[in-house]
Amino acid sequence: MSSNYSIKRTSQPSMEPSLRKNNGQRVMATSLALAISSTMVGNLYAAEDEVNLDTLVVEDSGIAAEANPYAEEAAPYKARVLSDSRHTREIADTPQTMTVITKSAIEDSGKTELKDILSAQPGITLGTGEGGGNSFGDRYIIRGYEARSDIYTDGLRDPGLITRETFALEQIEIAKGPSSTFAGRGSTGGAVNSVTKKANIWDDFTTVEGGLGTDAFQRYTLDTNKVLSDEVAIRFNGLYTEAEVPDRAPAEKRREGALLSGVYQPLDEFKVLADYYYARSDDRTDPGTFMNNGKPDDDAKYVGQSGLDFQETGADIFTLGFEWELGDGVKLENKSRVGSTENSYIVTAYSSRSGGTRSFGGWQENDYIGNQTNLTIDKMWGDVRHTVIVGGEYANEQTDAGGYSATPSSVVVDPYNPDNNAWSGTKTRSDKLSALELETISAYVMDTVTLNEDWEVFGGVRYDRFDYALDTEERTGRGGVIIPAATYEYDDGFWNGHLGVVYSPWEHGNVYVSWSTSSNINGGEADAGTNCGYGGICVDDAGNYASADPEQSTNWELGTKWNLLDHRLLLTAAVFQTTKDDVIEGGNDSYQTGGSLNTGKNRVHGVELGLSGNITDNLSGQIGAAVMNSDTLKSFDEENEGRSKANFAEKSANAQLRYQLTPAFAFGGTMTYSSEMLGGQPDEGASGSIKLDGYTVYDLFASYQVNEQLDLRANLQNVFDKDYYTAVYRGGSIVYKGEARNAQLTARYKF
Repeated sequence: MSSNYSIKRTSQPSMEPSLRKNNGQRVMATSLALAISSTMVGNLYAAEDEVNLDTLVVEDSGIAAEANPYAEEAAPYKARVLSDSRHTREIADTPQTMTVITKSAIEDSGKTELKDILSAQPGITLGTGEGGGNSFGDRYIIRGYEARSDIYTDGLRDPGLITRETFALEQIEIAKGPSSTFAGRGSTGGAVNSVTKKANIWDDFTTVEGGLGTDAFQRYTLDTNKVLSDEVAIRFNGLYTEAEVPDRAPAEKRREGALLSGVYQPLDEFKVLADYYYARSDDRTDPGTFMNNGKPDDDAKYVGQSGLDFQETGADIFTLGFEWELGDGVKLENKSRVGSTENSYIVTAYSSRSGGTRSFGGWQENDYIGNQTNLTIDKMWGDVRHTVIVGGEYANEQTDAGGYSATPSSVVVDPYNPDNNAWSGTKTRSDKLSALELETISAYVMDTVTLNEDWEVFGGVRYDRFDYALDTEERTGRGGVIIPAATYEYDDGFWNGHLGVVYSPWEHGNVYVSWSTSSNINGGEADAGTNCGYGGICVDDAGNYASADPEQSTNWELGTKWNLLDHRLLLTAAVFQTTKDDVIEGGNDSYQTGGSLNTGKNRVHGVELGLSGNITDNLSGQIGAAVMNSDTLKSFDEENEGRSKANFAEKSANAQLRYQLTPAFAFGGTMTYSSEMLGGQPDEGASGSIKLDGYTVYDLFASYQVNEQLDLRANLQNVFDKDYYTAVYRGGSIVYKGEARNAQLTARYKF
């Protein structure tokens, strides 16, 4: 393999934190001007020596700095390895269903938010919240199980309840099935890891990108890496974007962000990495629509109230770490993170029952610290190779939450000819109503054992010990019930593990079987507080909560993976079964603490198929499909037994194809399919009376390389302007609408 890359010199821009439109535009204009005025110095490099690594071979090649370092060369839609070094083998040799969306696939799709990318993947649907679906940030359901707390960035848990952008990502990794050995608590259906772009010491480059489109869309990004010396480099990624929600104005979104990363590498064997992530949003959320005679009302146009509705989020996150090759197959890694996020909103939905509006509001402030340390020992012990990882984690998450109220609380509007300026009054942010602190200490050991050319065994165990403390203030609950102030404190611990065997008698393929577990604690969802049905603290009729056992999940998976066409195409297939025991269920009013402890049991089983990479020399693709079935096996309410899970699509599929017609011109498209879904309470069985129809949505894209520096890309989303709905609120009163047809044209210039 061979490649060339150029050295480009540029100045490092700065960015002022601001939510205001004019400041964000000024910041990006300054950054772009600095980048464009930078000096360009061309250089060609070629590595002369062959470097053999466990998961990567670089031969007679320079590494393009802008390229995804985890991707397969010449196969832009295929990732070779995962970013987390605890996954010690290539994806093709790992006994677990892994879906990776590479930077190239993300860019071609035209999707810029993590939730839009993930919700298009097979086996993943969106979770719901009051009046806006995702008012408290990204919420996913993976293989039928809540995963809003199973979000990671560069291998560390990311508890901030925000909407995540893609401007600074190399790839998105989705691990399916319980994986608490790696992820800690939760991860019943799977976990999502976002991999950020990082500074490097081998190349200077600058890329600026600007896009315009329908619905007042505009988006500007900057990616620049500056080599300061043989040992030091910095990289800056900047973003400013704003747009109306397609066909749902005045709903809109405005985002700005930055990622500043640095690397210090005094030795080939040792480097220090650091980054600071900044994000701000100023949105007006689309509240969705309502059900009319058991169907979503496609004709309703109500999208909230001017002067009342808003959503503002912010994130400031600092990460510091090092990687140290100690020699003789021993490696030490450490990374620490300190972060703070804020989220506040009011969203107003139309209520068909009252003929007026319903306002929902809340705020959260989340502060967290985390540390992860891993010691890897890769050695031959006799005739057997062992890759042992011994590690530990510490995390402390603190979340304060409160509400918003509006006076008047409701206005009468016509949903088909709405007055979005009907409200006039005052809005009030409450004092803190709850404070959650969750401290966790974890230790784990894993081993990958290569017995011979045909057999590998993967295994690991992990212990998590946590302290839970939730303080609440007196508040008024549903129906005017006064809920007194209370304190909930307890501590507990649990073991989890995984075991897998890979049999590879063929040169390009294998079969595997794996077993894995996970555990969830009572009240572990930071956004839920005392809302038992949403994952908040649950108290039974006798007042018990600390005696609740952790929810336990077990997964079995049998699969096969095939690396074809000179490793440029990966085919995967797996059958799986996940059983969740000791489910903690919400009671009749899950907005409050009442519930039942360890009374439920449910199961999801199914088949997943995947393809990623180059189908031919000119055709790249990422294709996936999932066929699943869910069943409530036990419940405190016998009527729930036998029901499927809520917001669960039994069939789902996604296909993204790109054809390189000429060296300069490529085109392609995306198909996303979901079968019907039922509404209802999570983990308690769906209600058959609340149903969303299935849908198929098509997107198109094309790109043209004008010259070595400039390329253009066009995206057309929802080509046929399909009315479709992605999720239904558990009570069935609100359904969330997918985006209408929209188009963008993007220009990218490389220095």
